[in-house]
Amino acid sequence: MTTLEKDLETRLAEDHHQAIKLWLRLLTCTNLITGKIRSRLRENFATTLPRFDLLAQLERHPEGLRMGELSQRMMVTTGNVTGIADQLEAEGLVRRESDPKDRRSVVLRLTPKGREVFSAMAKVHEGWVIEFFEGLSPEEKDTLYALLGRLKQHLNGRRNP
Repeated sequence: MTTLEKDLETRLAEDHHQAIKLWLRLLTCTNLITGKIRSRLRENFATTLPRFDLLAQLERHPEGLRMGELSQRMMVTTGNVTGIADQLEAEGLVRRESDPKDRRSVVLRLTPKGREVFSAMAKVHEGWVIEFFEGLSPEEKDTLYALLGRLKQHLNGRRNP
């Protein structure tokens, strides 16, 4: 599949509403960035974006997170989280522990090795994201950030009809 085929904006016609054009441009940019990150994680670290995301969630929560919490934060099923956790545990990057608040629940935590591996990946990942936005000036990035913030605020404050 070529970049053009993956580009959702190819669906547009001149008479499409400006909001449709904007939505497809945002979606295209998101898909392009996500695709590049997926590819680079695979090539540079032999890992996937879901594995990276799970490690990132645990890095932000040194006290650990329950599988259900991880599932909600990552917006995937608990079964998906369990499968990823099984792999990461086998590699010594995470460990399961009984939840001190609820012995029936399991909390997932980064191991020291997991923290070290994630830290190295996160540093490189940050560089990639910076690279992706190098085509914009600092002022343009500030403007885009502010505009997207306004859009987010509007969407969060609006109820579905």
